[in-house]
Amino acid sequence: MNNGRPDRLPGEREPAVEIARVLRVDHAGEYGATRIYQGQLDVLGRSRVAGEIRQMAETENRHLARFEELLCEWRVRPTLLQPLWTVSGYALGAATALLGESAAMACTVAIEEVIDEHYRDQARRLADMAPGLREEILGFRDEEIAHREIAIVHGAENTIGYGLISAAIKAGSRLAIWLSTRV
Repeated sequence: MNNGRPDRLPGEREPAVEIARVLRVDHAGEYGATRIYQGQLDVLGRSRVAGEIRQMAETENRHLARFEELLCEWRVRPTLLQPLWTVSGYALGAATALLGESAAMACTVAIEEVIDEHYRDQARRLADMAPGLREEILGFRDEEIAHREIAIVHGAENTIGYGLISAAIKAGSRLAIWLSTRV
């Protein structure tokens, strides 16, 4: 209490709980991204977009490593759903790559659009409680936006069924975020 007023409104989570949820879901998301790119690389091998996918995967691996450090620093457990993300991330990557290079890129665009929104929302919530973490997340967001732009340049929006593929991947990404935040 501060001057007779509570620091939080009823229903608001403790800062430590909110930070734990942020770290858990972001770690899961970066892990899932590495699995998606691995599935794509295993299918596309030496295609003309493989180099771009490798570079994006390297960025995701760097993000993942940082979130693993943050989980330890903040003493937060990873999501219990990681085995599910291992399989489903790889399957999504492989499946979109089997549809072709542009579908693999469409997958990146859809996911990065959801992540842009997700990281922006987290940054807003973390502004007062963890400004350093907020700045790191905003830096990662900038790199995710760059991935989206790369994917667009490589024909993502030319994919047959782009709207349907994008909507399905976005819905799955939002569900994964919701679940990983809580479990």
